[in-house]
Amino acid sequence: MTQAIASAVVHDLIGVGFGPSNLALAIALREHAQTHGELDVLFLDKQADYRWHGNTLVAQSELQISFLKDLVTLRNPTSPYSFVNYLKTHGRLVDFINLGTFYPCRMEFNDYLRWVSGHFQAQSRYGEEVLAIEPVLHKQQVQALRVISRDSHGEQSVRTTRSVVVSAGGTPRIPEPFKALKDDGRVFHHSRYLERMAAQPSISGQSLRVAIIGSGQSAAEAFIDLNDCFPSVQVDWILRGSALKPADDSPFVNEVFSPEFTDLIYQQNSAERERLINEYQSTNYSVVDLDLIERIYGIFYRQKVSGIPRHAFRSLTTVERAISHKGSIELALRSTATGEPSEHHYDVVILATGYERQMHRQLLAPLAEYLGDYQVDRDYRLATDERCKAGIYMQGFCQASHGLSDTLLSILPIRADEIAASLYAHGKQQVPVRSIHDGLLATAS
Repeated sequence: MTQAIASAVVHDLIGVGFGPSNLALAIALREHAQTHGELDVLFLDKQADYRWHGNTLVAQSELQISFLKDLVTLRNPTSPYSFVNYLKTHGRLVDFINLGTFYPCRMEFNDYLRWVSGHFQAQSRYGEEVLAIEPVLHKQQVQALRVISRDSHGEQSVRTTRSVVVSAGGTPRIPEPFKALKDDGRVFHHSRYLERMAAQPSISGQSLRVAIIGSGQSAAEAFIDLNDCFPSVQVDWILRGSALKPADDSPFVNEVFSPEFTDLIYQQNSAERERLINEYQSTNYSVVDLDLIERIYGIFYRQKVSGIPRHAFRSLTTVERAISHKGSIELALRSTATGEPSEHHYDVVILATGYERQMHRQLLAPLAEYLGDYQVDRDYRLATDERCKAGIYMQGFCQASHGLSDTLLSILPIRADEIAASLYAHGKQQVPVRSIHDGLLATAS
């Protein structure tokens, strides 16, 4: 094992992940620094460079919320880091206005995020995967945190910080029948769509049978891309539900993504929080934009007119087994309507099956005895026992306490401002660097 490289610097904050959430926080901290003094901040991201869902950015995918819900506008419309300023800087403001839309394509929004991240190169390190966050003890108290990361060459680094903010994103959810095939290149999660499809023989014009598993926006975008860009591909779309359901983005319902609704959710007891979150599942989970549903329906209708059944829509169907053969992936299916079993063979299986959000528990496992049941304060700081003086914040893992907007772009600027304010307030109470170094020496001895 390569010996870890330890840094003598004690950071005020280390961010795990540098996606939109921590990028919004970096902006908020820079603005707070103008009046409160600068913090020593570093963000670590396992990707080689800045990419936002880079392997899913197909040509037809559009942002599902207004561009006004960028990294800053809800909090500071005059910020130089706004999407509008990005457009002005790149000479496309008038052209975007002429589009007459609030919804840029995801490719452009990804470029906007890359542009913003370029302003924080000194505070970010790419190609470093955080492995664990450990306590630095002094006099039986957690005075700081040790962040252990590994780069693409396998070299480990150890850094010390007063606080961390965990924003590592979701982990692809792999349904049970497919877990044994996770290393089979023909079965992959939608998060790897572009790179895996580029390696398939369909790019040479060969016929390819593809199964899509799932019923949400990702599945719909994959289907449209396969239909439009791979003429030789035949798709079986397999879903447990009876139909594609439209996302509810009507004005009153959209208020669940407002900062005020976050306050409302947090003020409720756990049972009422769960009821409210379940009530509004149709805004985000296993749903598809209505215009995309209409386009997909049109594709299947034209198949009926032509009499050429290129694609199949297999609703009310579950996958019971997935078996890898040399020439294909065999799926054992069952109709939930009739109970009838069937077997089908595919060259590729795409799992548009969503994400799990448990990475924070894995990273914070060395601190588990101080964290209890992972309750989160209103400012997104984990509630710890009195022995832990270090700050631990989470972004994207607080849906149960803060509502559906926690995993989305909707309130990034407001949340970032709340965490930034908490970090500065918390910093006034923190122990001197000398005590932290004493803890490091005690741990090492």
